[in-house]
Amino acid sequence: MDSEFLAKLKGFRIPTCLRVCAGTDGSVTFLLEIMTGHPTTVVTEYQHITPADEWMAQMFKVEVGADINDRVVTLTAGEVSYVYARSLSAIEKMPPGVKCDMMKADIPIGRILRDHNIETRRDFEDIELHKEESLFGARSVLSRSYKIVHHNGVLMWINERFPIDDRWLL
Repeated sequence: MDSEFLAKLKGFRIPTCLRVCAGTDGSVTFLLEIMTGHPTTVVTEYQHITPADEWMAQMFKVEVGADINDRVVTLTAGEVSYVYARSLSAIEKMPPGVKCDMMKADIPIGRILRDHNIETRRDFEDIELHKEESLFGARSVLSRSYKIVHHNGVLMWINERFPIDDRWLL
């Protein structure tokens, strides 16, 4: 794990359950189910194909204009929203079964990768605390971004936003 990412995470005064979810290099969906005792549902806010801009093309090592799947979801457990997440993935870089499942709404990314036995790692980019940003009724937000790497190439880029409030006192 990136030492700067970990140092920043340790420095935030946030509930322990939120710290665990924000610091995991595994499935947040699975952790939410364990912590809340409720199934985690994925509600797709939007999903569409967009042409790769220069930043996306460089990150995914595709041509500018290549098809990028842009998906935004909310993770909810026990009727409480915990995570707002945006993912980007290059269509041409996805293994065939993963591509099919990614295009279906409401399937968690961790489950898709596990179901297809895709070996990956998560490379953390940044974690930030936004004190004047609201999400799901909370007045502060923790935001982290990372890349999911498969065969030394970026398979997905993800930004997750977590509301900071008492919902994490589980």
